[in-house]
Amino acid sequence: MNIMGPDTSTSDLVAAVSSELTPTERRIAEAVLAEPTLLAFGTVSDLAGRVGTSRPSIVRFANKLGFDGYTTLQHHVRSDLSHRLSRPSERIRSDGKTAPPARDVINGAISAVLDALEDGRIAELAAPVVRAEKVWILSGETSQAGAHALHSGLSMVRSGVRSLEEHSFGTALSDAGPCDVVVVFDFFRYRRQVATAARVFADAGVTVVAITDSPLSPLVELADTWCQIEVPAIGPFDSSAPVVLMCELLIADVAKELQDDATNRIDRIEALWEKTEVFL
Repeated sequence: MNIMGPDTSTSDLVAAVSSELTPTERRIAEAVLAEPTLLAFGTVSDLAGRVGTSRPSIVRFANKLGFDGYTTLQHHVRSDLSHRLSRPSERIRSDGKTAPPARDVINGAISAVLDALEDGRIAELAAPVVRAEKVWILSGETSQAGAHALHSGLSMVRSGVRSLEEHSFGTALSDAGPCDVVVVFDFFRYRRQVATAARVFADAGVTVVAITDSPLSPLVELADTWCQIEVPAIGPFDSSAPVVLMCELLIADVAKELQDDATNRIDRIEALWEKTEVFL
């Protein structure tokens, strides 16, 4: 199915044909999504050399995405390109010369998360969280802010919420089972230990809910349901704002579905806080 249009992102085009990609085409896709400037401003030979393949393979990849050649794919990627350099130091070296205004990139990322709410994707992520016996939260370093927000909020509206720390992976993973769900976050550059732990969960029959930034993320093939969000660069580092908003919306949806159970739990927690004089 050809979904190409002027506003269709490169990642959406790749996602639409991901199951049809050959191993070589998958490597090309990974390179393009990880470093879009390579395609946007490089030649066919530049991209082929970086990936370690031939020029005809690059052209076939463009054709598979629905373009009549490399040049038309390149024009599309240029229009889709935002400030996404792979390393913080490279973003500093760019001195902001290629970066759109921070307000614009944040607004775009936030709008995309709100679109996920309207499209029902957040409800799809919330459904297994509502049903699960235990909820595990697993995150890479760059998504820790979202993981913390999700753990804090979910713990208020339901029991059995556990945040995984790397030092306790072995103990925690041994307690996971088919009645559980794991919400896992990670963004480019993906953490090896996160992907490994997510695979252990999947092998144990745990429902995997992934929040990531690309259809080629290693989390996608493990996920029962997943959602792609845009993680823009603000200065040298990736912004946490979109993932935190995603988690807040996910918590709100879970609380709405749990209704009386969530309300009663919050009331019990508030009563204990008052009894123990938690707040000044």
